[in-house]
Amino acid sequence: MFKYTLDNKRYHTLNYYYKNKYNDKVFKVYLNAGFSCPNKKNGTGCIYCYNGSGENNGMDLITQFNKVKDIMSKKWNTTKYIGYLQANTNTYAPVNVLKEKYETILNLPNVIGLNIATRCDALPDDVIDYLSELNKRTDLTIELGLQTIHESTSKLINRGHTLECFEEAVKKLRNKNIDVVVHIINGLPFETKEQMIETVKYFSKLDIQGIKIHMLFIEKGTKLEELYNKTHFHVLTKEEYIDIVCDQLELLNEKVVIHRITGDPIKKLLIEPKWLLKKVSVLNDIDKEMSKRNTYQGIKYNK
Repeated sequence: MFKYTLDNKRYHTLNYYYKNKYNDKVFKVYLNAGFSCPNKKNGTGCIYCYNGSGENNGMDLITQFNKVKDIMSKKWNTTKYIGYLQANTNTYAPVNVLKEKYETILNLPNVIGLNIATRCDALPDDVIDYLSELNKRTDLTIELGLQTIHESTSKLINRGHTLECFEEAVKKLRNKNIDVVVHIINGLPFETKEQMIETVKYFSKLDIQGIKIHMLFIEKGTKLEELYNKTHFHVLTKEEYIDIVCDQLELLNEKVVIHRITGDPIKKLLIEPKWLLKKVSVLNDIDKEMSKRNTYQGIKYNK
């Protein structure tokens, strides 16, 4: 029914995007380049951030890459890889440091590109210029965390930047023809369903190429845990989350690639919601709800 999928999903899957582009299975290799985060430097970081999250495991990038690649090669037959710098803010360093890290990955066999997760307040002009040059010779995607468009929530979770800063970063990247993927979080403290829908309506008007949809999860040792214990804010049920995600998918342009549609909490740290641990069940139930509605991504997209 939906043309941007290979497995009967009703949304634009990342698997379809890579298969259509490369005619091959492409696998993301998660790497930690040891970068820090300006929000952690300036304060406590986002309230949902675990103190130890994003810490470098001591392995160099090549060792990390080969370790992950060897594990994945036992599951999938693939010859193309994307280096994915996920932990912390991966443009938060001088350009010469970025070049050393990025080029190390790109020089590895069968690496065809980079996905770089960062923040809108860590993209100075010299970094943008380097990314523009990089974009001309590899498959480059910049991932920007925003989480919500609502200022009150953004302050509550201590994001540490404004919506205007985000908009300016997207504009600069797109002016250089660099693909942008945006992260949002459903279930942030005290946000209503209507507010979560408003966030996606906002993105549907932007020139972005992909989106990651997460469910908020509360981990031990975070400021979010303290807030939860103090206020007992509502945590979305699985049914509520699925309903909201399906509504959001209906509003997104069908050409926007869905890079993620749920979260991956660490079991030993997770406080709530426990249902997130059954990821396959969440994904299957999203499919069932889309089928039940007889709907698909973009059906309510309004240019």
